[in-house]
Order: sequence, then C-alpha cells, then structure tokens
Amino acid sequence: MFLYHKLTKPYQNMLTMRHKSIYAIYIIVWILLAIKPKYFEDWLLENILVFLIFPWVIWLDNRYKLSFVAILLFMIFGILHAIGAHFTYAQMSYFDGITAFFGFERNNFDRVVHFLFGLLLFPFLYEICFHHLRKFKTSLLFTCTIIISISALYEILEWVVAMTFYPELGISFLGIQGDVWDAHKDTISAILGASISCFLIASRGYRPTFDDNKTAKRQL
Repeated sequence: MFLYHKLTKPYQNMLTMRHKSIYAIYIIVWILLAIKPKYFEDWLLENILVFLIFPWVIWLDNRYKLSFVAILLFMIFGILHAIGAHFTYAQMSYFDGITAFFGFERNNFDRVVHFLFGLLLFPFLYEICFHHLRKFKTSLLFTCTIIISISALYEILEWVVAMTFYPELGISFLGIQGDVWDAHKDTISAILGASISCFLIASRGYRPTFDDNKTAKRQL
C-alpha cells in the first residue's frame, strides 16, 4: 500500500496542477470578458450565479477528486457563459454568420449554450452522483434528473431576478427575442445535450473508481 501511494502521488500532483491550470485559464478569460461588457447591469445579473457557484465547484473538485475531463468540460461551459454575459446572449454578434447561413429568424447562441449545459456538465454531476450511489444506471438517471431540474429552475430564477431587480432589462436579460416558447426550448435543448452525454457515458461504461479513502480517482 505504501508503494502504491508513493508511485501514484506524482501522478495525482500532476493532475492537481492540470486542474489548477484550467481554473487559471478560466479566471483569466473571465476577467478579460468582464472588461467593458455590452450592458453592465445585464453582465452583473448573468454573473451572480458565477460568483456563488465557482468557489463551490472548486470545493467539489477537491472533495471528490473529479476527473480532468469533467472539470475541463465544465470550464469550457463557463467560458461560453462568460462570452454570452459580455455580449448578451440575444446580441452575440459573432454568431450572426451562423444565423444568416442557416436562415434562422433569431440568434440561437443562447440555445446552443443551453444544449452545451446539458452536454458538458453531465460528466461533472455524474461523477458526484456515482460517488454517492455507486450504481451505474441509477447514477445516470439521477444525473439526467438534476440537469432537467437545474435547467427548469434557472429559467424561473432568471425571470424572477430580472423582473424584481431590473425590469427594464427583462427582455435583454431573458433573451427571448420574440419567442414566447423560449424557456421551453432552452430546457429541451439542455435535455437533449444531457441525453447525448448520458448515451456516450453509458456506451463507454464509464464508472469512476475509488481508493481506500473513497475518493474518486481522476481517470477519465
């Protein structure tokens, strides 16, 4: 056992540094995108949850020793959200080319990010669920349920915060772009992303393993 810990310690330290590097890259990108956002009040509203969740993510990573891929995918989503907060989801000009190419009637950057929410955050949540449940299918199902719940709750919370604190920013913040079914479509997008991620993990049969201290090994 002593030899095992001695041999794996450098590997664990390397992975820890990789995680710290990902966090550092995200923070740098976030700071750059925090400079002169298109609408400061809208940017502030979009980042309230970031201020609350980011420290929690680091704590969860330290607690469960999550895989590098799970953290990488989460931070990619975080960067996409930072981009949306900077330009606003409804007025993401760099997405206009895609909108014109496919003939969309609205800027669908927000819908893509909702899809990626389900796709990219699934491994992160799945590893935590598997840590507690230790059952493959149950963990996958429970993770899907969490993704759906968070997505629906976010739509409600988004509306409440906008209408309560900045009603004049409501349409800009919500980014419905004239689509009365926007919240429903965003939720469905997240469900679709989670379903694809669930299928990929299920087909791979990925099960996080645990050492004697019941801490997930970073093996994905």
